[in-house]
Amino acid sequence: MRKLYILMVFSLLSMATASAQKQIKGKVKDSNGKGIESANVNLKDLEGNLINFTRSNSKGEFTIQLKSDEVIGYSIEASSIGYKRSAFKITDLNNLPEIVLQGSETNLETVTVKNRPSLSSNGDTLNYRPSDFADKQDRSIGDVLKKMPGVEVAEDGKISYNGKSISSLYVDGDNLLDDKYNIGTKSIPKDAVDKVQVIQNDQPVKMLRKNNTSDDVALNLVLKDEAKLKVMGDATAGAGTPDRFDENLTAMLFNKKLKFINNIKGNNIGVDPGIDLTSHNLSDYLKKLDNDKPNGLLSTGAAGVPSLPQSRYLFNKAGLINLNNLYKFNADLQLRANLYYLYDERKQQYNKFSETYLPGQTIRYTEFQNNEINPQKLRGQFNLNGNADKYYLNNNLVVDYIPFKTTSSVNINGTPANQLLKQQTLDLSNEFNFRRKLKSENIINLYSYLNRTTQPEELNIMPGLNADILNNGIPYAGLNQYLSLPTWYTNNYFSFALVKNRFTQTYKAGFNVQSQELNSSLYRIQNNQDRELVSANAVNDLTWLKTKFYTEASYDYTGEKIKAGVSLPLSYNRINYDDPSNALNKNLNRVFLNPSFNFKYQTGIENYVTANYSFKNDLGGIDDVYRGTVLKNYRSLFANDAPISESKSHSINAGFNFRKAMQMFFFNLNANYTNTQLNTISSYTLNNNIQQRVVLPMANRIKSLFFNANASKYLFALKSTVTAGISFSQNDYQQLQNNDLLPITSQSISYKAGIEARLASFITWSYNASYAVTDNKAKVENSIKTNFQQLRQQSTLSFTTFKNVFVNLSAEHLFTHQSSQPNLKYLFADANIKYKLEKMKTDLEFGLTNLTNIKTFDAVYLSANSLTSGSYLIPGRVAMLKARFNF
Repeated sequence: MRKLYILMVFSLLSMATASAQKQIKGKVKDSNGKGIESANVNLKDLEGNLINFTRSNSKGEFTIQLKSDEVIGYSIEASSIGYKRSAFKITDLNNLPEIVLQGSETNLETVTVKNRPSLSSNGDTLNYRPSDFADKQDRSIGDVLKKMPGVEVAEDGKISYNGKSISSLYVDGDNLLDDKYNIGTKSIPKDAVDKVQVIQNDQPVKMLRKNNTSDDVALNLVLKDEAKLKVMGDATAGAGTPDRFDENLTAMLFNKKLKFINNIKGNNIGVDPGIDLTSHNLSDYLKKLDNDKPNGLLSTGAAGVPSLPQSRYLFNKAGLINLNNLYKFNADLQLRANLYYLYDERKQQYNKFSETYLPGQTIRYTEFQNNEINPQKLRGQFNLNGNADKYYLNNNLVVDYIPFKTTSSVNINGTPANQLLKQQTLDLSNEFNFRRKLKSENIINLYSYLNRTTQPEELNIMPGLNADILNNGIPYAGLNQYLSLPTWYTNNYFSFALVKNRFTQTYKAGFNVQSQELNSSLYRIQNNQDRELVSANAVNDLTWLKTKFYTEASYDYTGEKIKAGVSLPLSYNRINYDDPSNALNKNLNRVFLNPSFNFKYQTGIENYVTANYSFKNDLGGIDDVYRGTVLKNYRSLFANDAPISESKSHSINAGFNFRKAMQMFFFNLNANYTNTQLNTISSYTLNNNIQQRVVLPMANRIKSLFFNANASKYLFALKSTVTAGISFSQNDYQQLQNNDLLPITSQSISYKAGIEARLASFITWSYNASYAVTDNKAKVENSIKTNFQQLRQQSTLSFTTFKNVFVNLSAEHLFTHQSSQPNLKYLFADANIKYKLEKMKTDLEFGLTNLTNIKTFDAVYLSANSLTSGSYLIPGRVAMLKARFNF
């Protein structure tokens, strides 16, 4: 490893030495002769094309690297905020004049495209004007974001810019919604937004902006002045057939002191209000907390959802209260409260046929399920944030209560049963973070996170299934599986950052502790109602204590063109776990060094390349070591017979980000390779009625390769935004099933393309298509290779027939091909007509969804060496009449 670091440093120095052989040196000063710091200096050729650029140092001096000495006649142009732009032509490389900039009242010069629509660029910030992309039918800013080149909005509301997910959505610079920003994009009117700003290298902590190492991208909605003066919002009332309703009330205020978006809604039209509660960067946040815990160990074994938009398959009756309020005491101190309660009732009905292909045998089963699902979510989040040039304080208190109940009727291979699953999660946490900048510009940081979780679960099945395994072949009345997993967790550290010029050194020391108790028992109920343990091995009384002491040294360089960082975290890990009922008493001690390296090079004013490498050691959790059998669902028994899972992962990532903002062209390319070595493997014993899993000690490896490329371009002549993309992934891993070790290779490649077009002043058209091919093959003799192909097309035509009368026609086509199954073809169609009463600020809307009245949907799924074919009951044709009033 040391040789690798030396080689990398030597390579960087060699590149710098080679590029320093040909240079232009000069100075930028004001009319008083004082050097101007951070002035932009550009070298342009005879045609005015940009050749290279740099910035002046604290003395006003600059150096531009040359690839050739043939620069006579080229021009050097200098500019800075508060000064007029100045330029001169090069006549003699050995006698360059100093550049004098005259003062100007213009605060900021921007480059703006003359053709509409236009973008303006200011450093790391790119400004869109929503009015350039919006149509008369668009209501919210979310409708307009989908049409902006370079911006992508997924079906779940997640926003990406040029292939990178945004870290935050700000409303006039304030983080009102935390990471759950769907309610903002759905509710804020498009006419209230003056600009949509894309902020690259976003750093919300003010004191860290000088040597900014952030690579995050954020969106900021800059509101118009008139939108800040009063409460605004909308109310919707809708009724339809058969027995449908859709109600919504939203109120918003965005002034300097107080901002809020408060919403109450309810419907049974297949629109999940809970999507407004989606935390789009939750996985990254949980990784930072380093608190691994199972979300839930029991389930009803329900099939996944069909590959359709949720509104086409969901039977629901749901309501949501969502309150988001932010109060600013002053420019540096604010208090935010995010409160919500979701109540939902869902129904799901499906038939499923599954095949698992093994050497010499095929495991098959058929099942039918009729589920009634009742999820609820209650959250209170209170955030105090102080953000000044000299200090940063952030305290986040969160209380979550999540009761979840599922009632299910199931029939597997002709055997009927009923299930009842109850889960209740209570999660309380507090996160505290304090930073202070010293007079020396160095920074101290104190961090503490404390979390308490309880998650009792209970699964009841009647009558008892698989009597040959669970009751000596004798029919019986039922099964009861009880499980609880209370958890205490804390993570605390102190860090000290030394800042000198463009270099930052950060040293961190801390510890975390995780304490858990896994208590479970599996009972059977005989026909005479006697209740007894299934076996002595069906009990867990496991205590778990995981302690980690760690230090970390990080070194970051932030230059004009290069950003680089090295992180060297060192940790001592100790785990003790004990279960007297299963004669289990183990401990483990490990010392880990998990180095990482990141590099970013600005190849042009708007373009850059990135490279990252990391090595990580990971240890498993309590769900990897329990010995007593747990009935995970009606057909799955899980246990373990192995030490704690350990993994070692090498990950390499490279990317290229390209844009020509003024031409509205965006392109990104990313590749990732991960090689993970594990010491345990899950062994499955399958038959037509049940699967049993035991984790065993066995070395194995997982290799993953991922590649994607995406492009977006606005065509000025056609007033259209076109998008295209391709992605490829390959995974190589091993499965142990029925004592057969199967090396599996899974490959998937997908293509996508789309257009948002304005065909005329009164007609717009959108079209999106995706085509995916998946191949799975076990590398053993006589193995079956599975192939899956799916084409999905969506199109919407919107036009104005008369003044204030708008019509939308949309269609969705799905085609699925699988070699061993008949082709599946579906065409969904919808129609909608809307009339605007402008004086009353009211829209009247009538819509028909699923015009062809499709009531069942068949889907095929591939997973490694298994094929599942499912048939789902979905809502048929629905008619809705709505009135929406804006205030």
